[in-house]
Amino acid sequence: MNRFLAAVSIAIVGLLAVQSARCQDYTTNGQQKLGQTSFNFLGISSDARAGAMGDAVTSLQSYMGALSHNPSTMADIPSIVTVDCSINSWIAGIKYLALDAVVSPLSGKYGVIGLTLQSVNFGDVEGTMVWPGSPQGYVDTQVMDPSALAVGVAYADMISNQFGVGGEVQFAYQNLGESVVQGSGNTLTTKQNIANTMVFSLGTIYKTGIKSLAFGMSIRNFSKDVMYEQESDILPLTFTFGISANVFDFVDMAGPKQSFIVSCDLSHPTAQAEQLKIGGEYNFMNVLALRAGYITAEDEDGITYGLGVSSSGLGISSLNFNVDYSYTPFGVFNNVQRFTISFSL
Repeated sequence: MNRFLAAVSIAIVGLLAVQSARCQDYTTNGQQKLGQTSFNFLGISSDARAGAMGDAVTSLQSYMGALSHNPSTMADIPSIVTVDCSINSWIAGIKYLALDAVVSPLSGKYGVIGLTLQSVNFGDVEGTMVWPGSPQGYVDTQVMDPSALAVGVAYADMISNQFGVGGEVQFAYQNLGESVVQGSGNTLTTKQNIANTMVFSLGTIYKTGIKSLAFGMSIRNFSKDVMYEQESDILPLTFTFGISANVFDFVDMAGPKQSFIVSCDLSHPTAQAEQLKIGGEYNFMNVLALRAGYITAEDEDGITYGLGVSSSGLGISSLNFNVDYSYTPFGVFNNVQRFTISFSL
């Protein structure tokens, strides 16, 4: 009963937080502040399976990439330990590295614990500063190396056979490098542009009992505003509702073991237009998976593709591994590629 009340309390707090966030009017002079968020790296997933399915993974069951989307979906992972590493070659030469670990002590009797780390290298950036005496009005300073880091811990539990909840707390840090500021009398001052904050995420999953049909809900990146030199910005707070099912459960399928998961997410970011995300995954004998997805309200990355291979269907060892890859055409930014390697026991 205590676990049930605690889970219900978490869900209620999450719903209230969502409602509060959605009611806020992020406007300036009557104009909506689209794109004006900080710590935007928190809104980027490096998981290759999710990337291939258009990030439509909020309601996927036993999902190993749960820590990047909906922490509750890791609650019924059957493995005792799962570890995955993802590399994301993002646009403009930005590199993401993500490490996740999910531990299910006592076969999940008391819930599942997750640990996550995300590191971002934004590449070299040429620094400048205003200098009225130069022909261009500025001078070069030094090459900056901005970076970001987020570490977190999560907990999830199936409080019944059908309903699960999860939450995550992260410490997020961002270093935008040094800046040289010209003061009075041409004095120069060097400033460190560093900010950090605590970030909270909540999620729920509900298995309807109708075959594999499931619903999921999450609110990610809830935090206080981050203050910079003269103004503060919100984080990429996002509310998502999703539905998914293995459509082969509803038809008679003869032959080898196969599945075809169709997933759909409706996402409401605070600083972007609402998005509909649709993903599909065909899996053959738990060995080969082919994936594709589509995201609306995006200027460049609409269609996504990917594949994965797994040893779990071969039954050759208790230690299973998965290798996943996704490719996203990104218009003028060329493409985004994600790789994920995971091990489970």
